[in-house]
Amino acid sequence: MSQDYLKTALPSQIMSERGSNLVVINPGSANVRIGLASQDTPFNIPHCIARHTKQVPRRNVQDQMLNSQITTAQHMEREKAYDVIASILKIPFLDEEAPSNAFPRKMGRVDGHNPHIIRKDLPFSWTNVYEVASMSSALETSSKDVTSESLDPKEDTDSKELRLSERKFREFICGEEALRISPAEPYCLNRPIRRGHLNISQHYSMQQVLEDLHTIWDWILVEKLHIPRNERNMYSAVLVLPETFDNREIKEMLSLVLQGLCFGSAVVHQEGLAAVFGNGLSTACVVNIGAQVTSLICIEDGGALPTTVKTLPFGGEDISRCLLWTQRHHQTWPQIRTDILTKPIDLLMLNQLKETYCEIKEGEHEAVAVVHSYEDRAPAGSHKTRLTALNVPPMGLFYPTLLVPDVYPPPPRTWFNDYEDMLEEPWHMEYTRPDTFYPNVGGGIPMWESYPIFASKPKREEKVGLAEAISNCILSTGRIDIQRKLFCSIQLTGGVALTNGLVSALEERVLHAIPPNEAIDTVEVLQSRMNPTFVPWKGGAILGVLDLGRDAWINREDWIQNGIHVGSNRKYKDSYYIQAQAMCYLNS
Repeated sequence: MSQDYLKTALPSQIMSERGSNLVVINPGSANVRIGLASQDTPFNIPHCIARHTKQVPRRNVQDQMLNSQITTAQHMEREKAYDVIASILKIPFLDEEAPSNAFPRKMGRVDGHNPHIIRKDLPFSWTNVYEVASMSSALETSSKDVTSESLDPKEDTDSKELRLSERKFREFICGEEALRISPAEPYCLNRPIRRGHLNISQHYSMQQVLEDLHTIWDWILVEKLHIPRNERNMYSAVLVLPETFDNREIKEMLSLVLQGLCFGSAVVHQEGLAAVFGNGLSTACVVNIGAQVTSLICIEDGGALPTTVKTLPFGGEDISRCLLWTQRHHQTWPQIRTDILTKPIDLLMLNQLKETYCEIKEGEHEAVAVVHSYEDRAPAGSHKTRLTALNVPPMGLFYPTLLVPDVYPPPPRTWFNDYEDMLEEPWHMEYTRPDTFYPNVGGGIPMWESYPIFASKPKREEKVGLAEAISNCILSTGRIDIQRKLFCSIQLTGGVALTNGLVSALEERVLHAIPPNEAIDTVEVLQSRMNPTFVPWKGGAILGVLDLGRDAWINREDWIQNGIHVGSNRKYKDSYYIQAQAMCYLNS
């Protein structure tokens, strides 16, 4: 398609015409965002799969064996962090109750219909684990029995038992339905990505991880986007991948899309870089607060600065876990069995409570809420209670010892010893300023290959709070002009970015985290143009549409025949022109 067309066509026309056969995939630890580039927003689906199992003894969650117990030292650090936060927010310390709270709170069970309970307080329902076809045939049989008015009660009972025994379990269940399966059912829940990496462990092999990823994505393509396998060669895929992914993981994702899912061609973009274009910017410090990992990267003039990448091992799910710990400590949580590690439906409930009630503001912050209990196969029980200290959990972003992230072992180090690099060894090259969409060296080494680390080592996680991480990330650029620009161009993405009060708290704490000898006196978080959860996905859609058919794309046949050597020294030819098109599209 000619450049003249791009200059004259309306943005909506370009997205509609060129995005209808372009699938944008943005995988995360907890959710995967997939949709056609022509859509306004993607499907946002929990990144998990539950498979039917006959194994005895049975684990209903694959990762439950990996969870570590909180040590006494961690518990003391958590309590210390709570008191530091309490002094900042001007609320009572952890073991200091306000006078009005001297007596235990009354907590009652709520049954029946209450018109004052709005939709956010409605309980989740257990997933039907039986195949729909079997259920529908059973219903037909049941209706026939009713019309025939069987005179023999014993015969009627026998026929019902027969129908129950004929029911067939679904082989696998994906997305939110997988999280709502009762622990009593014979299923095991798998999460193929955890803490920003493929979730490989002694209990979960690489082959099984990749097979689960394939099944989840294939299910979404068929059930949500209605793209059958035999038509996928007519579609192209844009992979918007987190900076946490390592070399080998990127290659496995490309193989999954091109070989496993049979897309005709594919291209890879960094999540941070796509986020900048998704908001119509060219320079920003992108802070992506995901469910399990927070990643930071600076972008200058449409090019990533790889030395600025930082990863923090916490996210929104850790805030939800902290919410539960806080309420239990204050004895505001009902006497129910809430276990987010073995009952994923409880994590769904806690995420919902966090999104509804948690915010950052000074003073005591309480709310009356309905908490639900989920026991094996039984309907949800509702418990009305007054939750307290709701402004404390999100402050854990700045004081991460409050969150105490569960420790999951990283993939085996030998798994990263990948001598068959995507293209060339970056440590033999001299890094210069990026001049394309990828953080390339002057010679055109694509993507993460130009990072000044060895591909055989997992990326290092920072042990600091969010404000210090942002300050360190921006100051590592080493130039005062770009530093001033970036401190005034902080971009928050991810669902946690929607937390009320987070922006002002972040601006204040980042300013205080800058060393006094630095000539920086202004910090600003830019407002997002759309739901921050979907910004990187949208950026990937825009980049894919404006660059469809160019040299950076990898064809399926080439990848299968030549593997990683495909695309060597490829880069975007008219990168600044395409960047200008993206700005034109977003600003129109």
